[in-house]
Amino acid sequence: MLRALLWDVDGTLAETERDGHLAAFNRAFEAHGLPWRWSEARYGELLRVAGGRERLLADLAVQPAAPTGAAERAALVESVHRLKNRLYAGIVASGALPLRPGVRELIEECGRARLRLGIVTTTSRANLEALLAAHFGGGALARFAVTVCAEEAPRKKPDPQAYRVALDGLRLAPSEALAIEDSPAGVGAARSAGVPVIAVRSAFFAHDDCPGALAVGPSLGARVGWRPVAAPAGARVDLALLAAWHRGRPD
Repeated sequence: MLRALLWDVDGTLAETERDGHLAAFNRAFEAHGLPWRWSEARYGELLRVAGGRERLLADLAVQPAAPTGAAERAALVESVHRLKNRLYAGIVASGALPLRPGVRELIEECGRARLRLGIVTTTSRANLEALLAAHFGGGALARFAVTVCAEEAPRKKPDPQAYRVALDGLRLAPSEALAIEDSPAGVGAARSAGVPVIAVRSAFFAHDDCPGALAVGPSLGARVGWRPVAAPAGARVDLALLAAWHRGRPD
C-alpha cells in the first residue's frame, strides 16, 4: 500500500538547474572576477558530477586560469558556492522559477488525501526553503512529514543515504513509499534503497535512460508521452495513477 510520496527537488519540483543554479553560478563567477562562464551544454556535462561544490572542483581541473594549489582551489570553490547560493535564493524569490506543471496539483491532492509527503534531496536546506517559501508561503515545510537535505545526507545521489534517512524518519518500509525523480542518479538512489520510483524527465535529462523506474514521462501535468502509456492522454498524472503504478510494480 502506498503511504508516502517522496519528492526530489532540483529538476523535479522545478527546473532549478537550468533556470536557477546555472544563472547563479555564472553571476558568482562574474562577481569573483573569474574569466569563464558555463553554457547550458557545459552545465549539462557537469551535472553528471553530483553536488555543486563537486562540479566546481571538476571544472577547475580543466580551467587554465584556475588556481593550481589544492588549498587555493578549495577556498575559491567555497567562496563561489556560498555566493551562488545567495544569488540563487534571489532568483527564486523573484518568481523566476515556477513549479513544473502538475507539481502543485499533485502536492495539494496528496494533502487532501492525507498521504504523507517527503522531500529527499542532497541540495542545501536553505535552497529548499527558498523554493518552497516562494511557492507555498510561510510554513511550507509543514506540508512535508520529512525533509532530507544535504545536511542530513551528505553522500550524493546515486548513493541511497538520503532515501534511507527519509524512510527511517517516516518509519516506513521502502515498498510503502513512491519516489519522484528526474535523473538516472536519482532513480538509482531510490532503487538502491528499495523505493519504487517514477522519473519525470527534466531539461538536462530529457533523453537519459532511467533503468528500474516504474514509469518515465515528460511532465506530471499531462499523461502524454508516458511509458507505460497513461490514458486518458488529456489528464494530468494524479494520485490514482501513481497508486496504480505502485500496485503494479515488479517484485
